[in-house]
Amino acid sequence: MDRIKVTYIFSELEPWNEVVIAALSELGFDSFVEIESGIEAYINENEFDTDLLDVGILKEIQELVQLHVSIEKIPFQNWNAVWESDFKPVFVEDKLTIIAPFHDPSIVVGLPIIIQPQMSFGTGHHQTTWMMSKILLDMSKVPTKVLDMGTGTGVLAIISEKLGAENVLAIDIEPWSVENTIENAERNNCKNIISKCGDIDLIKGHNFDLILANINKNILKSHLEDYSSAMNQGAKLALSGFFETDVDELISEATKFGLKFDSLVTKETWAAIILIK
Repeated sequence: MDRIKVTYIFSELEPWNEVVIAALSELGFDSFVEIESGIEAYINENEFDTDLLDVGILKEIQELVQLHVSIEKIPFQNWNAVWESDFKPVFVEDKLTIIAPFHDPSIVVGLPIIIQPQMSFGTGHHQTTWMMSKILLDMSKVPTKVLDMGTGTGVLAIISEKLGAENVLAIDIEPWSVENTIENAERNNCKNIISKCGDIDLIKGHNFDLILANINKNILKSHLEDYSSAMNQGAKLALSGFFETDVDELISEATKFGLKFDSLVTKETWAAIILIK
C-alpha cells in the first residue's frame, strides 16, 4: 500500500510541532519524524483525506503561525528506501541497541536487536516504542505469555522473547507487518513468536501475563475491555501511543474494567502507562 507523507515547516518550531503531532496522531497518522524546522507525518493512503488538514486545531494553527504544508505520495516500492535513509541506531539507555542489518554491530551497547523496518511502524526511534522497550527492560522478569498488539516490526515481541517470554502472540491489522515481524523474528533467532494478521477478536480464548499495546488513544480505549478479559489475575498491561495529557483519561477508562494504575513513563510529551489486573 502506498503511503502519504505530510510535511509541516514552521516559522516558529515550538510549540507548534507538538500541537500538530498530537492532532495528526488523533487522525490516524502513525509515524512522525522531527526535522530541523518542522515535522514529517506518515499515514496509509487509503486513510488520508486532504480535508483532514483543514479542520479543528490544524486550521486554527494556519492563522497563528507562518507555516508551509506539503503532501507527497510515497509508492510502496520506495518505502524501504525512505526508512533506510532515516534509520539510525537506537539506544535505550545502556541496556538495548536497535540496529538495522546494514549497521556496524560493534556499536551495540547492551542487548542487540536487529530490525529491518520495511513498511512497518516500530523501529524504536519514536518516543512511544522507546518507552515500551524501557518498560520491558526495567521488569525484573518478563512473564511467560505475552501479547504484542499492533506489533509493527515485531520489535517489542522480539525484546519480550529475548528477556524471557516463552509464548508471544504478535498481532497487526496490516499483512506486511505480520510478514515483517516473521522476518525480524528470524533475524533475531526468536522461536517463540507467533505472528497473526487481524484485529482484537484474535485474542479471544487466549490469556496473557503481559499485554503490550502501542497504538493510539482511541483504539486503546476501545480495546480495554478485551484486554482485561484476556489478562490473568495479576497480569500487566503496558500502553503507549498517546500524550501525557491523555493519561488521566485512559486510567479512568481502564478502572471500569478492573485495571489499576501502576506506573508512568514519559518522554518528550509522550507517555506510557502500566496497569495491573
